[in-house]
Amino acid sequence: MPDPTHFDRHAELYDRARPPYPSALTDRLTALGLLGAGVRALDLGAGTGQATRILVEAGMEVTAVEPGGALAARLHDALPAVRVVRSTAEDVEFPAGSFGLVTVATAVHWFDLDVVLPKLHRILTTDGRLAVWRTAYGDPSVAPGPFREAIQRIVDARDAPRRAQPDETDTASWARALESGGLFRTVHAAEFAWAVDLDADAVRDLFTTFSDWTAAEAEEAARAVDELGGVVTEHYLTPLLVLEPMR
Repeated sequence: MPDPTHFDRHAELYDRARPPYPSALTDRLTALGLLGAGVRALDLGAGTGQATRILVEAGMEVTAVEPGGALAARLHDALPAVRVVRSTAEDVEFPAGSFGLVTVATAVHWFDLDVVLPKLHRILTTDGRLAVWRTAYGDPSVAPGPFREAIQRIVDARDAPRRAQPDETDTASWARALESGGLFRTVHAAEFAWAVDLDADAVRDLFTTFSDWTAAEAEEAARAVDELGGVVTEHYLTPLLVLEPMR
């Protein structure tokens, strides 16, 4: 099973290898009026701060929650103005109405939503919003090329059960999951397609940060890049859901 402590053991690599979110995402958050100077924002499962930085650069008053010590330390060093809280989303506590925006970036699949969603409903202001997005490593609208086919062969060779959750690109199912407790309603959904060129070293580093990939599998993915000429173009998707609390 994927191990959530995996990221903390690879904090330096995670910080260096994970690609930034596409600028179209920030543009959409801005257009929706979610990013504003002085607004109190909470970033849950913040990692080393890839999403946190978006909030800081918008002039927001940011608190970041991250359970991993090494990840939290790197976040604090990179963004010293951010209040960093070492905790899980399930255990953290804030007063009611503390935040105008809560963001969850490539982390919601780790959460116990039955515990977390009531907390978020309580700590958001009446007109606050919950924004959930992720990097989906693979775009189902793009026909798989030789590298994606190689990756699929690696995954197919595993003898491991799938997690009982929607696929990372099944945005509609994730919206239903976030709405299922009757506390939130989706008010905006979007998907942003983008691409990045990666060499063998970048693929090795990136895939090593994936909690469900072994070091041997990451090395096999890197060899596939070399066999395909040394650079591959990866097509990714960033689904975004914005939800409002039901009152």
